[in-house]
Amino acid sequence: MLLLNPNLGWYTRLKLYFRQRYPVQAKKIEESWNSQSGDWHWLAEKPLPIVTLNRNLWRSSVPSLSFYVLLGLSGLIATLGLLANSVAIIIGAMIIAPLIGPITGIAYSSTVANRRLLKRSFLTLSTGVLFTVFISAVTVLLIGLKSITPEIIARTNPNLLDLVIALAAGAAGAFANTRKRIADALPGVAIAVALVPPLSVVGIGIAWGSTSLSIGALLLFITNLTGIIFSGVIILLLQSYGSIERAKQGLIFTITTLIILGLPLGLSLKGLILQNNVRYEVNEIVRNKLTSSDIRSTIIKPDRDNIAIEMEIVAQPNSIDRSSLIEIRKDLVNKLNKEVELEVKIIPVETITIDD
Repeated sequence: MLLLNPNLGWYTRLKLYFRQRYPVQAKKIEESWNSQSGDWHWLAEKPLPIVTLNRNLWRSSVPSLSFYVLLGLSGLIATLGLLANSVAIIIGAMIIAPLIGPITGIAYSSTVANRRLLKRSFLTLSTGVLFTVFISAVTVLLIGLKSITPEIIARTNPNLLDLVIALAAGAAGAFANTRKRIADALPGVAIAVALVPPLSVVGIGIAWGSTSLSIGALLLFITNLTGIIFSGVIILLLQSYGSIERAKQGLIFTITTLIILGLPLGLSLKGLILQNNVRYEVNEIVRNKLTSSDIRSTIIKPDRDNIAIEMEIVAQPNSIDRSSLIEIRKDLVNKLNKEVELEVKIIPVETITIDD
């Protein structure tokens, strides 16, 4: 009868079933664990009571002055880090960003069907998102700098790997919120998820009038947001917070969103893999054919039927002729099984020796 009790979690039910089904083996395993575990009893730490977790998430979802101050500073730091192409500065912005609080509040309220907390968390998140974008756009307009750095470009082309990272980070965030001892892991979760940098890129794109930058970064933010909420709901359900019946609407919405996002993210990942493979083959062939040259940059533009490759090569004057490039193109066509359009810019190197 205990196994049918809906108030028991899945782990407790499994343990009771094993004890009833295999009492002798269960007793031996329990005795062995107790004798060998020593200081490892913290592994059996129970989740926070639902009242405590509800109170903690309610506090972290408050649209307070401190929330907007931290978020504004985070957006400012992230924008400057993106413009300066500094990974360290961007990481600093992620650490102080408080957005993970209301997002976890949305996941929890969806699990337990707490509409008041859901509305509050959604309001805090929405205003926080708009505030971050506003801060970034104003910062860029005041500075007047217009330079697209690699760190900015990295936030405009999300793929399935970003979704997997968001799912893992959301699970870590939800689990950390339910355990008192590992709450210190939350800054690491904020770094893994990287919520503020894509919002800052949205603001940068608006300030520059670049729709492609803003849309790409917004897609990354939506991907991170959906992944965090979905995995957060799953982790909370596995720890017996709420029920599937209560979380049904939230799960349907997030799963539908993940499916919709899956197509463009999958295509983006496929394109990324293709570009990396092509770049590797190009570099290998060029290095083997042109041993005295140095590849400065390689730009891959894959299409359905052909691949356009633009290269910059540093070489001695007259060391590369047209026949060498034709041979390289033939090797690439055979290797990639696609038509290749090759454009090579040769940067001549002149050596001057001065003797006394």
